[in-house]
Amino acid sequence: MNKLIFNTLTDEEIIDKITRENKNELYELIYDRYFAKVRDKCYSFFKNKTQAEEFANDILSKVYEKLDGFKSKSSFSSWLYSISYNAIIDFLRKKKQLHYPTWNQENELPEIIDESDANISELSYDNLLLILDLIHPEEKALLLMKYQDSLSLKDIGASLAISDDAVKMRLKRARSRVVYLYFEKFGND
Repeated sequence: MNKLIFNTLTDEEIIDKITRENKNELYELIYDRYFAKVRDKCYSFFKNKTQAEEFANDILSKVYEKLDGFKSKSSFSSWLYSISYNAIIDFLRKKKQLHYPTWNQENELPEIIDESDANISELSYDNLLLILDLIHPEEKALLLMKYQDSLSLKDIGASLAISDDAVKMRLKRARSRVVYLYFEKFGND
């Protein structure tokens, strides 16, 4: 197989060739395109390079097995990232026994915080990364899906099996929690 010929194809075209023409060897191109991105997403939650690499391999294997389920309603990358975040959250829920509604009640914000008052663009990136590690993995995943991966509310909702309104509410709560914790920990720095 001459990968150079196929390397110019879009993800969706490659998936189509895999699923319709049984060109399974082309999945290597998808794997090569996305392994590092999926690994980095895993690392941002696990903070362990070996575990992140193993988990990324597992995710990409599962994605290969589910390729027939990709219906091109969103981009392949959005579909892949949704699967990735779901796998990460499910793993962390089981490992740490983190049930979001219970965790949210136990970590209730002291007052309603209007995150729109904070100039998020002026926050220190490194400090912001520290704060993201303090919030619940579901809130972190929501924020990353929305602001890093630019997934739509519909895609986020489908990924987490919640309504669009629940996505909006949880995003607002997650932003508020990040702003609150940031200024509690770092002040106006």
